[in-house]
Amino acid sequence: MKVLVVGSGGREHALVWKISQSPLVDEIYCAGGNAGIEEIAQVIPIDPLDIRTLTEFSKNEGIDFAVVGPEAPLVNGIADEFEKVGIPLFGPSRQASRLEGSKAFAKKFMERHGIPTADFEVFNEFDRAVRYVKNVGAPVVVKADGLASGKGAVVCRTLDDAIRALEAFMIRGVFGESGKRVVIEEFLTGEEASYIVMANGEKYIPLPSSQDHKRLLDGDRGPNTGGMGAYSPTPFVTPDVEERIRREVIEPTLRGLMEDGIHFKGFLYAGLMLTSEGPKVLEFNVRLGDPEAQPILMRLRGDFLSALLEFYKGGIPHLEVDERWAVDVVIASKGYPERPEKGKEIKGLDRVRDLEAVAVFHAGTVRKEGRVYTAGGRVLNVCALGRDLREAKDKAYSAVELIEFEGMHYRRDIGDRALRMTG
Repeated sequence: MKVLVVGSGGREHALVWKISQSPLVDEIYCAGGNAGIEEIAQVIPIDPLDIRTLTEFSKNEGIDFAVVGPEAPLVNGIADEFEKVGIPLFGPSRQASRLEGSKAFAKKFMERHGIPTADFEVFNEFDRAVRYVKNVGAPVVVKADGLASGKGAVVCRTLDDAIRALEAFMIRGVFGESGKRVVIEEFLTGEEASYIVMANGEKYIPLPSSQDHKRLLDGDRGPNTGGMGAYSPTPFVTPDVEERIRREVIEPTLRGLMEDGIHFKGFLYAGLMLTSEGPKVLEFNVRLGDPEAQPILMRLRGDFLSALLEFYKGGIPHLEVDERWAVDVVIASKGYPERPEKGKEIKGLDRVRDLEAVAVFHAGTVRKEGRVYTAGGRVLNVCALGRDLREAKDKAYSAVELIEFEGMHYRRDIGDRALRMTG
């Protein structure tokens, strides 16, 4: 069969890598692509947001199944357009994708359906937002309502921080229309965790738990990014905690969507804060996380495409999970996330190609005349499996040290909070 993966980052490289292992695949295409993806798929030069052209290509090429990586095409209705022409696509509709496309919509949905989340208010006017933060005080979290590539949430420790964030979003327009409306939230404390399920109506299959590292610098300092690394599983999601997540978050969310007349089909990602009162939702995403997808897909055994197809058609496939741990370290460009440098030659990729239980997933890369260069903020994901978290981390960082390009930056503490817990 012919399969299309939409997107050009590390998550999409991991999806292509995993799906391409299926004996069902005759040809695999990727819209967007990068230097790593082009080694295992036919990259088609169509922008992932050019939904009309993607739909026409898929119809003309006879695509049998499509999987979407990034959120923007989903929010813009790619699933709806593919459905119109009869091409199965694993991803939620435009209406369902509002869970990620609008923070205000998601918060009001959670409030309406009794899903635990931080207290919040929504503002369209800068002056009213400022009066509110002056009244409630700091710390608070200021979020852009729309899509912001994972960078639209600012933890404001002081009142001045909150006002600066509001100015950046609502006055200077650093995220364009996405930041003209903001959500101001209560600041929650606890451990963060990512809990992702494959959902089809009220049916769902949990994927392995994971924990992302959003801040740029070690010790969770610096600005928020799209994610600087992740590992799976996370010891903070114990069996008891997972049971609460499923009962208090996932199941009422899927039930609430159905009650609102929305059939969700795709990956549902709950970004959680594990507070002393229980799990609370920080955000919903409507796709696999990036970089969480990379360690999760490393741990999944068997034919993932077959499982996706069976689940899409209404079945409940069994997902076999490797008992080993996986750690993913993101290597970024100098200047990321604000102004990443590009065009730096990457060396050492051949040294890690044949390492056992190690995979390098490309994100912002491009190939020119046989050489690979940086082409974005997050450049590479170095992912490794180990018998425990320590071994997985050591293998990942040993591989990272074999790679070099000018200005490369990465965190050195991926998984350390879990290591302090597990020993």
